[in-house]
Amino acid sequence: MLTAIMVVGRAGSAMAAEIGIMRISEQIDALETMDINPVRFLFSPRLGAALISFPFLTAIFDVVGIFGGYLTGSLLLGINSGLYFSRVESSVLMEDINGGFIKAFCFAAIVVTICCFQGYTTHTRKEGFGAKGVSLSTTSAVVISCVMILVADYVLTSFLLFTGGR
Repeated sequence: MLTAIMVVGRAGSAMAAEIGIMRISEQIDALETMDINPVRFLFSPRLGAALISFPFLTAIFDVVGIFGGYLTGSLLLGINSGLYFSRVESSVLMEDINGGFIKAFCFAAIVVTICCFQGYTTHTRKEGFGAKGVSLSTTSAVVISCVMILVADYVLTSFLLFTGGR
């Protein structure tokens, strides 16, 4: 969940801003004029990249977390390193790992969908046009994505615990 929120702040805001700028500078209208589907052209590559990068980042963050726990436990608290890794091995179940990757795929879809939609509909904002509209779209994309990640995390965790998939 924290990985997804960090990615929203960095990549999600960039997606919304880039597509918003493309919308207000009429680049998306030019794609439609050339009979290129802007959704397939702009959204699909971003979704593919997110579906690859979110699980990859999740795996990296999991390893960093385990290593950080090792450093904290062994160096600061003086816990035997063999004992630490034994407890990690006995505590982490495959269902936990699978659940984390299921969440990563869902979070990727949520982030890309919301950020791209907010950028794509920048021109319809009543509060502001031009650069102000892009700024408002980017801000709302990040806020809505973060809230939806929290909601999805709750729903997915409840579902995974209920079905026994942890």
